Amino acid sequence: MASAPSARDADADPFAAVESLRVALDQAGIVLPSLAVDPGTPALHLVDLGRIRADVAVRLAHALQRREPTP
Repeated sequence: MASAPSARDADADPFAAVESLRVALDQAGIVLPSLAVDPGTPALHLVDLGRIRADVAVRLAHALQRREPTP
């Protein structure tokens, strides 16, 4: 079960988060074309992952399952 976000997590820079995610996805050979910071919610620091084809979703799931869990 995921833990609740901390205050530190809520202050994460959404632009840095998008770039970090884009790099990680690129390393896995996955492209999320709509990946961007959500401009309509600046105070919430939301990242828009967009929609993807089912085959890309399967590849993303496999890439996540191969990763070591983070503390």
